[in-house]
Amino acid sequence: MSEDKVYSSDLSYPKEEVTKCLIYRLFGQVPARLVLYLLSWSGFLVSFMMRTDINLAIVAMVEEPPQAVTNTSQEYCFVIDDSNSSTAVDYGGTLKWSAGVQSYILASFYWAYIISQVVGGLATQKLGTKRVFGYAQLVTAMCSLCIPWASETHYGLVIALRFVQGFASGLTWPAMYALVGHWIPVPERSRFMSSFQGFSIGIGVTYPLCGFLIAHLGWRSVFYTTGSIGVLWCGIWYLLAFDSPEMHPRISLREQQYIKENTVNTYAATRKQRVPWKAILTSPHAWSIGVTTFGRIWVHYTFIIPGPKYMKSILGFSIEKNGLLSGAPFICSYIASVFFCYIADKLVTKNIMSLTNVRKLMTALSQVVPGLLVLLISYLGCDIDLVLVVWFLAVTLITASYAGAMANVVDIAPNFAGPVLAFAQTIHMSASFLSPLAAFQMLNEQEHLMSAWRMVFYVTAFVSVSTYVTFQIWGTSEIQPWNYTDGVSNDKEDKLEREELMTEKPDVVVANGKSDDTVA
Repeated sequence: MSEDKVYSSDLSYPKEEVTKCLIYRLFGQVPARLVLYLLSWSGFLVSFMMRTDINLAIVAMVEEPPQAVTNTSQEYCFVIDDSNSSTAVDYGGTLKWSAGVQSYILASFYWAYIISQVVGGLATQKLGTKRVFGYAQLVTAMCSLCIPWASETHYGLVIALRFVQGFASGLTWPAMYALVGHWIPVPERSRFMSSFQGFSIGIGVTYPLCGFLIAHLGWRSVFYTTGSIGVLWCGIWYLLAFDSPEMHPRISLREQQYIKENTVNTYAATRKQRVPWKAILTSPHAWSIGVTTFGRIWVHYTFIIPGPKYMKSILGFSIEKNGLLSGAPFICSYIASVFFCYIADKLVTKNIMSLTNVRKLMTALSQVVPGLLVLLISYLGCDIDLVLVVWFLAVTLITASYAGAMANVVDIAPNFAGPVLAFAQTIHMSASFLSPLAAFQMLNEQEHLMSAWRMVFYVTAFVSVSTYVTFQIWGTSEIQPWNYTDGVSNDKEDKLEREELMTEKPDVVVANGKSDDTVA
């Protein structure tokens, strides 16, 4: 079967002989949207395993630098021995990489990640999500398998591999966003967006897994494990992923009808449309999404990248405890993302709040509150239990953005969600390398001093809170005129259609007289 073929919209199966296959008859009982949700969820989980494994592994790879002895116990939270000298945790690293080299290795992933955002939007528009997402994951996995060899050869090779990984991973977000408009009915979109939070599970699983592997098998096993998982996932994706309902070989007629009646665009049509880049680049609404999520990414990556270093240098945790406590908040954040997306849908469908106000509320929860909590951490000193509680809460709230500004990408341009996301990601993902670079610069080889970390938290709080203002002013859920092929929209009809799709219904009646109440 050709992946480029788009089947007719007469709701007939694309191949009659396929439906006679026992496997397809068995799995045909599973809603295709549920399969897509699980593929999206697991895809981002695996992607972030390969992306974040080095964040914890590097603290065990690198030789512990000599420390100046100080008697200022207030600067430390780990145990002071009987000689009154501070003893930090040594994970037994052997690589002699300076703090500057480490920061470039950690940041190099995101240099190319930003470059590839627009490429991902364009590639998805031409090739489809299945190819772009699948090949991107495969390249990332192969690079992970090569990192142990590169680390022992020269750090420049590690930077190059991370650069390639970053470019490939940057293609995944625009690719998956583009799929939402073709597959997911409007009332289900916030809930489907929670599948993107598979990345939270990926981070949450990776850190404790890395801690265990490093403690028992050495740091090299981390990259062999995550790379192998990535290759295995690519095989599953190839077998189960399809670019549109019209191309799916086992989707039920009932589900295909339901999707068709509750989405406003088709895969075939959008592949022929030209991306209105000028309109996107001059849209204050698109800019507001990019700028406000810049602040969210900044605070998020403060936890993701310098976070394990803080756990080691200030809190003095072992490698296994470091991995567990660095990753656990991200498990909580996934559960929270499902809750936030569900609440967002209910606030709209029950007419409690407008869609625009829901997006703004969730965006404020995702970065204003975490920004203030980060500021609080800097004043909690060595009350480790309270620090961890606030840390967990901040990371958990960050995920509300997926019912806020991130979901707003599909709101304003369902036909061009991929390109709009690419534009917004180009802006906000610059924070993913600026945040750790700024942190390492402010620490200035003094990561064992609490006063140095306090400055990192001050800057993080300021960036997170201040960037939200743009979304409060220009954020909107209205579909933009440039979303349409001819550049002209019928505002009255669009508004009525959106209201109808967002209205909660007890049953969705389809052609065969049955109802479909399945959600992704």
